[in-house]
Formats: sequence, structure tokens, C-alpha cells
Amino acid sequence: MIADLFTPAVLIGIATSGIRLATPYLYATIGETLGQLSGVLNLGVDGIMLMGAFAGFYVTFSTGQPFLGLLAAIVVGALMGFSMAVISIAFHADQGISGIGVYLFGLGMSDLLFQKIMGTVETVRGFTAVRIPLLADIPVVGEILFDHNILVYIAFALIPLTTLILDKTTWGLQIKAAGQNPAAADSVGVNVKRVRYITVTLGGVFSGIAGASLSIALLNVFQMNMTAGMGFIAVALVYFGGWRPKGVLLGSLLFSLVNALQNWVQVLNIPIPSDFAVMMPYVLTILALIFAVRKVNQPAALSKAFERGES
Repeated sequence: MIADLFTPAVLIGIATSGIRLATPYLYATIGETLGQLSGVLNLGVDGIMLMGAFAGFYVTFSTGQPFLGLLAAIVVGALMGFSMAVISIAFHADQGISGIGVYLFGLGMSDLLFQKIMGTVETVRGFTAVRIPLLADIPVVGEILFDHNILVYIAFALIPLTTLILDKTTWGLQIKAAGQNPAAADSVGVNVKRVRYITVTLGGVFSGIAGASLSIALLNVFQMNMTAGMGFIAVALVYFGGWRPKGVLLGSLLFSLVNALQNWVQVLNIPIPSDFAVMMPYVLTILALIFAVRKVNQPAALSKAFERGES
């Protein structure tokens, strides 16, 4: 019965799952936000997530150390992010097409490595929940917010940290300037290309961590195409959030709660077609892009190549 969704235990379960499932969205969208604010659109997020997920899983599986797996995901994400930066910034390739290329590479390579190295689905002991003393004992709130693995806490901590960097630091100002008016930024001494290289590479790092958060923290397993398009949803969430960390947080929570809801619908055997339940996050993506995009906030130079001397 649909009424089963509104019992206190289920509502707490949905909220708790929503917080946990927001983790990969937060990492991916924060990284993509930085890149887009500097003027580079990276549609390869999903492919980078897949490579980060596999790297993190395989190293964790081989060593039994999830922190080493996380480090591997960071390195792979940085390499793929830097590759995207080189293609877009140095070679002035169309960012949409090159991003799709990065995605297809990540999708194909992660599948190939999985088949050749692993061959079958395995599980690992990844990051376990870290219960925060005292706070976790608060009724309801403690269970929802303060009993998660460390990657969840870091993901949410990145929101105020990113806000601080973008709004209160010189580097944040340079990022915004590179995406709004690169020629003007260059005229006052900002190295626009360097700023873009750093942000796109950093975006790759966060995408790699997003993938690892799936394979060695949330699910503790790797499967082919396990992101199921989450990277593209992350790109949409940047638009949904208006290129602001707080907006990204709101969007990530919204989508993760919808994911949690559809999981509970299936667990409780509520008479809603499973295909419809699985489809809900993707329908929400389309609706978000239709109704919530505020183009006035879009960086003016987004997806536009820059060369010194050009206006």
C-alpha cells in the first residue's frame, strides 16, 4: 500500500538513504561547477566516474585498503580531467563532442578492464559508517545525518568550503572571471588557461571520487556501467543549481531522495510498475532542465575557447 511510505520508520529510511545517495552527485556536480564557472563544459563526467569507480574498486579489492582505492580513483580522475582540459583548451576542440568522447572512452575502458581483470562481479569491504558521538544519539536527526561513511561527510563539507573559495578568495574571483569575460581577466594578469586547466583537472578528481563513492562506499561492488547516467544528471544539476554550491546541494538532495523513494517503493512491493519507479530520476532531470534553468546565471564564456589576443 502507498500508505506504507508514510510510516515514521520508512520516512526516516528514505531520508537517511537520500543523504547517503547524494554523495556521488555532490562530488560530481561540485567538480563540474568549478569547470563550468571557468568556461569549460565537460560532458565526460559519467565516463570519468566509471573509471574512478573501477580504479577504486580494483585497488581496494587487491589491497584491502579503501583509502588506497580512493587514491587510485583520484589519480585516474585527475588524468582524465587533465586529458579533457588538453583537448578543450590546448586543441580548442568542441567541448560537447570531446566530452562525449571522454565519456565513451571511460565507459568502454572500464567495461574492458572489468572483463579482462575481474571477469566476474566481486565485493569488497569499503568505507564503513563512522558514527559521530553525541550527535548520532539525537533522535531522528542523528540517525539521518550522523551515521554515514567518511565520504558522505566530506561531500557535504565541500559545499560551504566551495562557497567560501568562490565568494571570498582571489582564486574564486579568477575562476568566475575566466568564465564570464576571459579577455578582460587576461588583461589584468589572470592566466585564463591555467585557471581552466586547474578547474577541469580538479573536476576530474571530484568525478573520480564520485565513482569511488559508489564502488567502495555505497555499493561495495563494481558492475559495468554502474553509474547508469549519473554523470549526465550531475551536469544537469549544475544548471539546476544555477552554478552555485548551495543550489547544487539542493538539486543533489532532491535527486537522491527521488532515488531513495524509488528504492523503497520496490522494497515495500508497492503496486507501482518498477520501470516507472526507476524512470523517476530521469524524468526529474528533464523537468529540471525545462523549468529550473536560469540562463541569466550561466557563465558568458561557457564552452567558448580562449586565445590571448582574441576578443
